[in-house]
Amino acid sequence: MGGADSVSLGVETGAAADSPRPSAENGVAAPPVRHRDNGVPLARFLGRVLVVCPRCGGRALVVPRPGLPALRNATELLFRPRRLVCAGCGAVADWAAPMRGNAMVGAVPGGAEDPFFRRPLWLQTRCVGHILWAYNEEHVDALAAYVGAQLRERGGLSPTRAMFARLPAWMKTAEHRAEIMAGLKTLRTLADRSTPADRSDAAHEHGDRPRPYGSVYFRGGGPY
Repeated sequence: MGGADSVSLGVETGAAADSPRPSAENGVAAPPVRHRDNGVPLARFLGRVLVVCPRCGGRALVVPRPGLPALRNATELLFRPRRLVCAGCGAVADWAAPMRGNAMVGAVPGGAEDPFFRRPLWLQTRCVGHILWAYNEEHVDALAAYVGAQLRERGGLSPTRAMFARLPAWMKTAEHRAEIMAGLKTLRTLADRSTPADRSDAAHEHGDRPRPYGSVYFRGGGPY
């Protein structure tokens, strides 16, 4: 989890809603009446991460490097080589997982920065005394589905890295629902902006980097 002024907004595109969603409002998909948590991890949102460009301060994109084989599961996203690209200034940088003997050490998701280049996330805003953040637009919509639901159910699976269960109390209470939904609308608007002048005043480091938990991957002659 993050520090006192931030939160790991760990939700998943695989989290199911038992009731159909109403139409989107102000750019964020309206939440279902009921939300079911199937225990999916935050890593599932790491396919595409919006970050602050290290050169110009505008919006840059962190994605897996091109030419890689098809993804087999979400966990592989913690180990895949990455590329940071900025359409505004042309900045480019590459990342590869560090090695520990014959194993690759995976990135650790969580906190208000991307887990590869350690750049501040582009999608950040202040909300009820905390920092509300997301990796991308899908992440924003998934958060809205959870926060806005009137009934929340947990599935039978409870893996260690399931993120809905790890959200802090302020994200779960109905008392803050309206403020958080408004914050998520702000993030969705930010996702469509890209210049340095569009950057949120909350989009910087917050000292909330998660503790490493030693995720490793033995390649066995794999493609990376």
